[in-house]
Amino acid sequence: MDVLTDLPDWRRTERQRLIAARESVPAVQRAARNVVITALLEHGFPALRRLIVGFCWPYRGEFDARFAIRALRDAGARAALPDVVARATPLVFREWWPGVTMTKRVFDLPVPTDSAVVQPQALLIPLVGFDACGYRLGYGGGYFDRTLAAQPVPPLRIGVGFESSRMSTIHPQPHDVAMDLIVTEAGIHVVGAGALQRIDASESARRAQTLIEERFP
Repeated sequence: MDVLTDLPDWRRTERQRLIAARESVPAVQRAARNVVITALLEHGFPALRRLIVGFCWPYRGEFDARFAIRALRDAGARAALPDVVARATPLVFREWWPGVTMTKRVFDLPVPTDSAVVQPQALLIPLVGFDACGYRLGYGGGYFDRTLAAQPVPPLRIGVGFESSRMSTIHPQPHDVAMDLIVTEAGIHVVGAGALQRIDASESARRAQTLIEERFP
């Protein structure tokens, strides 16, 4: 197969392969990875504690962001879940808190029913796959790419997933938007010289703070 000629088919095949591999991980092992990633988010991104943070309800074995969100909310953050209001349009984010009324929508995922629409300043974005340049392979709907492209001020983009989702390249196209940082159970990563470079929590906190101050002075 010529990947660039048949890119949609190639991405579809890779997506199915990566999701199947992710779902095959034993629940105990997945839970252990979740604990590590949650701790990295808590220690590596203290600036999130004063922001509106968008996250996704866990789907098909992906990282469960709810534990990190609980800790962030306890520290002062607000949280929001995405809502698909129409096909081929940007996502809308509705504020979420424990106990808010929810309705199942696309992919049978819950969305707050009547809460306010908010604009997240940071997003925890699930990764089906990710590559050495920080580009993300998603579920194929293009919703996050459209959402990020539509924002006048880009939110802090934190891709979150598992090391098993790492790829050499997703063959990014003009509409693909790279992450600012990527977090897996192996650590926190930034893009540098065409490769992902691991950084420690203090360097992550510094970089995230700098990006937030630049975008939301």
